[in-house]
Amino acid sequence: MAEYIESLERLAEQFARLEGVGKKSAMRMAFSVLELERDDVESFAKALLDAKEKIHLCPICQNLTDREQCFVCEDPQRDRSTICVVSDPKTMLAMEKVREYRGVYHVLHGVISPMNGVTPDKLKIKELLARVGEGNVEEIIVATDPTVEGEATALYLAKLLRPLGVRVTRLAYGVPVGADLEYADEVTLCRALEGRRDV
Repeated sequence: MAEYIESLERLAEQFARLEGVGKKSAMRMAFSVLELERDDVESFAKALLDAKEKIHLCPICQNLTDREQCFVCEDPQRDRSTICVVSDPKTMLAMEKVREYRGVYHVLHGVISPMNGVTPDKLKIKELLARVGEGNVEEIIVATDPTVEGEATALYLAKLLRPLGVRVTRLAYGVPVGADLEYADEVTLCRALEGRRDV
C-alpha cells in the first residue's frame, strides 16, 4: 500500500536514514506520524530543528550540550584529575547511569577504524591531549568497546598519553553477571582473570 503513497514513502525514507532503523521500523514510524494531530506534528518538527540548531559540542569534553558547557563539566563537585575517555555520548550516558564514577569525561566521537576511513585525526584526540597538557590530570580511563577498533584506539591513546606522565588504565572486562562460565569464550575468560580483584 505504502508504495503508492509517495509522501508516505518519502517520510519513511527519512526515518530509515537514522542509525539502527530498518525499513519496516521506518514505515511504522511514518504511519505513527500520520496518526498525530497537526499540532503534535509541528511540535515534533520544531523539536528536530531546535535540537539541530541548539545542540553543539562542549568546548571542554566534546560531549553534546545545549548550554555553554555540558552538565558534567559544569559540576564543580567532579574530580577533574580523572578523565574517562569514551567513544560517543551514548557511552558517556551509560557510564553516568551507574552513578559510581565521579570524574569527568572526554568524548572521541568514534574509534580508530581505517577500514571505515576513521583515522586518529578524525577523532577528538588533540583536544584530549590539550586537556592533559594543562596539568592536574592524574589518570585517563579508556572506556572504548572491547572490539578490534576499541582496542586499537586504547593502545593508540596509551602510546600518546604515557609520555605525558599520566596513568592510563582500561576498563576491566569479563564474565557478565548471571552468565554461565561454560559458555564464555576464551578472550572473555582471559579478561576476567586479568581483571580479578580481592574478595
